Amino acid sequence: MKYTRQEVMQYVQEDDVKFIRLAFCDVFGKQKNISIMPQELPRAFEYGIAIDASAIAGFGDETRSDLLLHPDPATISQLPWRPEHGKVVRMFSSITYPNGNPFECDTRSLLVRTVEKAQREGLDFFFGTEQEFYLFKLDEYGKPTREPYDMAGYMDIAPDDRGENIRREICLTLEQMGIRPESSHHEEGPGQNEIDFRYADPVTAADNALTFQTIVRTVAHRNGLYADFSPKPLADQPGSGLHINMSVKQRDGADHLHRMIAGILDKAVEMTAFLNPCEQSYARLGSCKAPGYVSWSAENRSQFVRVPAAEGEYRRAELRSADSFANPYLAFALLIEAGMRGIQQDMQLPAASNLNLFRAQEESLASLQKLPQTLEAARAHALQSSFIQGCLPKEVIEIYCGK
Repeated sequence: MKYTRQEVMQYVQEDDVKFIRLAFCDVFGKQKNISIMPQELPRAFEYGIAIDASAIAGFGDETRSDLLLHPDPATISQLPWRPEHGKVVRMFSSITYPNGNPFECDTRSLLVRTVEKAQREGLDFFFGTEQEFYLFKLDEYGKPTREPYDMAGYMDIAPDDRGENIRREICLTLEQMGIRPESSHHEEGPGQNEIDFRYADPVTAADNALTFQTIVRTVAHRNGLYADFSPKPLADQPGSGLHINMSVKQRDGADHLHRMIAGILDKAVEMTAFLNPCEQSYARLGSCKAPGYVSWSAENRSQFVRVPAAEGEYRRAELRSADSFANPYLAFALLIEAGMRGIQQDMQLPAASNLNLFRAQEESLASLQKLPQTLEAARAHALQSSFIQGCLPKEVIEIYCGK
């Protein structure tokens, strides 16, 4: 349900809400927030709440440090892990300069504008994420170790799978916040887990991806554990991916899935610096079901994009290269732009790669384009890309890739 400003203010007044968190993220997708008291809510809606941006990565320096947060009432949600008496709620926020101009590095607002652009073309995109993460034990001082919570394998069950109750608590918390989980299981690595949830419009899906990480870390901490979303926390074990499921619907009923995929494949290399934004990302790519080539196929999990076995509203493409260090707002905006380009230019898919790329002979791989193998190479491709320059503000490109 989407709430209005008036409905939010009435809810806060009548339901014992004592703290309101205005949430946003830095340019790299790390969630931030500031808490305000209920009496400040009308001012927040009318004028915004000022923050010191100079201390936030990518948000500028001391010379222009004031930015304003404007809460989106449609995103209000109670935080179930906070006390029931004196409730705490959260709203995602847009960011502006004091003069009202949009802040260039507000990636959520960038995604909102990209969605509106697609809608003007009669296209509705939908996203759902699958995030893998490791659960590690804490040491006697409460610091994270690299000792996995269990030694279970793929889809193992208790007692080998010790994460069963953790995932249950996460799923129940997701439901309390209006996010619908679909499945959960133990992944291949020791202490590695995955929870998938239902698709949504792009902005809601990106909000949900950030909320999911907060919930997982919170539940893990309450159980004396550390949740690690990094791409390759254990050198000799599978990495953790952010698998992005996406579909598109034309209002006249036309099926553009293959053209969307063709557009994404065409810009895969140029987008990699934003889908895989840290050095550790490149230790994951090319091994343990993380793709190393620009390719696609049906069902095949060694591909950059696969088309899962699903029909009707569940028909979709799954991008398998990204990891959870990616900013989901940026990632989704770029994927929409690339997908739209494929549709508008009537791009045709190359032949499907119906082979296991992790075991294929070199001659079989010679015709495929490789994904960048280092962050430096990925940044170089992005800096040379007119596509990236046309999709993202120069400030964001410079922060990710340098000048």
